[in-house]
Amino acid sequence: MMALRSVVAGLLASSIGLAQAQTPAPPPFDFAKMHAEVEAFNKKPDTVGTGKYPALKEMVDSLPNHVIYRPADLTKLGKEKLGVLAWGNGGCAADGAGGRFHLAEIASSEQRGFAGGTIQSGPGAPPKLAGDTPPGPPALGANGMPMHIPPPATKSTLLTEAIDWALAENQRKGSPYYGRINPQWIAVSGWSCGGLQALEVAADPRVRTAIIHSSGIFADASPIPGMTITKAALQKLHTPIIYILGGPSDIAYANGMDDFKRITAVPVFVANVDVGHGGTFMDPNGGREASVAVSWLDWQLKGDERAAKLFVGADCGLCKDRDWQVDSKNLSVANH
Repeated sequence: MMALRSVVAGLLASSIGLAQAQTPAPPPFDFAKMHAEVEAFNKKPDTVGTGKYPALKEMVDSLPNHVIYRPADLTKLGKEKLGVLAWGNGGCAADGAGGRFHLAEIASSEQRGFAGGTIQSGPGAPPKLAGDTPPGPPALGANGMPMHIPPPATKSTLLTEAIDWALAENQRKGSPYYGRINPQWIAVSGWSCGGLQALEVAADPRVRTAIIHSSGIFADASPIPGMTITKAALQKLHTPIIYILGGPSDIAYANGMDDFKRITAVPVFVANVDVGHGGTFMDPNGGREASVAVSWLDWQLKGDERAAKLFVGADCGLCKDRDWQVDSKNLSVANH
């Protein structure tokens, strides 16, 4: 179906591009394995998350080209406020359901997630069209790299549009979100190419924190058409930021760790779990990466000191977890 084409092609485009910036080159990408994983993921039902408020995904006419993840019953929030997470899809693809397990988990914890694009995979996706087959491996040149990398299907402006819309709805009488959003609880996040989009938007003064999954800025010119962000963007960061990477086998590992080394002006945390570039997005409720992202948001947006203990101090929760390799700079309980 179109979802498989867009998700796989998008992920491969950004992954191959990231590979060009690294030495030595990572092992060849396993196309067959990715196809099988995405097909299995697309057949799974939506999840509602494990947080206090079961979540849903939806599209609304007033915000075209976005998929919204939110608590299903807003009336149960009472006086609780919602945060806003603007999300960049893996591969900068136009499938706003590609990270649905991850984003539903975040939405169930008093957040609202916005993914650019439309629902192209899983429940609610258009039916598969005759002749619509997934993309095969790209043609490679003599250097073993792809001869053509397609341009991203989305742009970082979609993240800004989501923030604008959410804040406007918070002030619009008659909106189901009227008065339900804390305008100070704004975050950006993204996976792979989408992580670069999040870094582009992180300079927005309304943003309070950023979560970057399996991504990092290229040291040299980006091989992805239309992607012009450079390391200079790191100097524009004004909030705490966390990089969640897939370990040395993650094709974005070198770029993400280089970002971490270059960031000096703001608190930064890097957490590596050995799962590779695909992360844990297809695991139930977004897996370990979603759990860490929720805790980071609880700390950074809400000042939750219990959540902060996962990241702060020599005996921090992730520091003691053998599954994770972590490092940080300029970080203290007060950094939120």
